[in-house]
Amino acid sequence: MRATTRLLVACATAASVHFPAPARAQFNDPRSYENTAVGTNQLELSYVYVHGTASIDPSLVVAGASLNLSQVTIDYTRYFGLLGHAMWVEAALPVAGLGGSIDGTNIHGLTTGTGDSSYAIATLFKGGQALSAEQFDDYKPGTTFGASVTITAPTGSYRSDSLLNLGSDRWSFKPEIALSYPFGREQQWQIDAYANVYFYTDNTTYRGREVLRQEPLPGLEGHISYAFSDNLWVALDTRYSFRGSTSVDDVSQDDSQRNFILGSEMSLALNPRHSLVFEVAKAVAHVNGPAFVGFAVKYDYTWNKRQ
Repeated sequence: MRATTRLLVACATAASVHFPAPARAQFNDPRSYENTAVGTNQLELSYVYVHGTASIDPSLVVAGASLNLSQVTIDYTRYFGLLGHAMWVEAALPVAGLGGSIDGTNIHGLTTGTGDSSYAIATLFKGGQALSAEQFDDYKPGTTFGASVTITAPTGSYRSDSLLNLGSDRWSFKPEIALSYPFGREQQWQIDAYANVYFYTDNTTYRGREVLRQEPLPGLEGHISYAFSDNLWVALDTRYSFRGSTSVDDVSQDDSQRNFILGSEMSLALNPRHSLVFEVAKAVAHVNGPAFVGFAVKYDYTWNKRQ
């Protein structure tokens, strides 16, 4: 495979990293677990708009809310090798504006500030040999099996006396396993299957001095994508999540969730350094989960020693 073509593929692959925003509704992106050359860096700037019943934390519904979230996120990812396996680390920080109203209250306003930052580490156990940019010229993509852990830190702006908050005042941890299988003529099709669980620490200042606890929120994701060329692919995304019920001061809220999210995504690599990603998502079925519709636009700048 020619070097320029391989770099375009690496650019499109590096564009497939996740960021902490309700527009993704806890989605990871398709093709996130493809192998990428060691030493590749990505800097991403994204814009998200969401209309729904959740603020910046997509796992909690604000009862009676009609909210609009606009968010800009800056994200950095670095790919490296360890013990012969491809790995990567990622850090993201959102800045957002949240406005809207809540039925039965006099709340109707706007708040702006930073959201909760997130950090991730991931590796490929199968199909992810650590390769330099030069070695990557001869790499032939195949089935991959990988895993990641994402941590969200309570660094966002939060006021315990406010119902409109950009921070969640709690930590979350999301371990995930992933299987990616390319197929078809020249492997233009790819299926990605992910299984993950969100774990949450307590928010001890919920609505003032109350303690909010939430059970784990497992999720299953399926993505099918088609590459029209080395630098353009489109995908259909689905996610089903369940459980995640909450309690306030040890009083059960009887709000176990069942959510089905449907989305679509397009990734366009303009050249080996620059790419664009367009996403839309909607909650098509939700029980005690957020109702929302949203879109995202991302710009990625990717580089390594050969570029």
